[in-house]
Amino acid sequence: MSIFLTIMHILAAVSLILFVLLQAGKGGGIGAAFGGGSSDTLFGSSGPAGILGKLTTVAAILFMTTSLLLSFFGARSQTSSIVPDAPIRAQTQNSAPAKPGAAAPQSPETGKSGSR
Repeated sequence: MSIFLTIMHILAAVSLILFVLLQAGKGGGIGAAFGGGSSDTLFGSSGPAGILGKLTTVAAILFMTTSLLLSFFGARSQTSSIVPDAPIRAQTQNSAPAKPGAAAPQSPETGKSGSR
């Protein structure tokens, strides 16, 4: 389900970008480069404004819906952290940091080998 929603989200984002860029703005924009300025286009004499506006609205609604669903399912499926549970060791001023591969020093309370 998550893969399907991710694919739909990417398609909605790309189509939303394209639909916005194809619309003719005040200066003509990129929409005029693809025939948005002439009256005998595929979209009729009113131009692509009506159809592109509706497609932009549908793509925006689909983008927002998939965003919400992906965040909802992502929050529900998170069961563990990506950070491993490592114990935090407090180092005293007298003890030196352990070398990699060396055994950790024992605490003075146990009476075994420790550096003091």
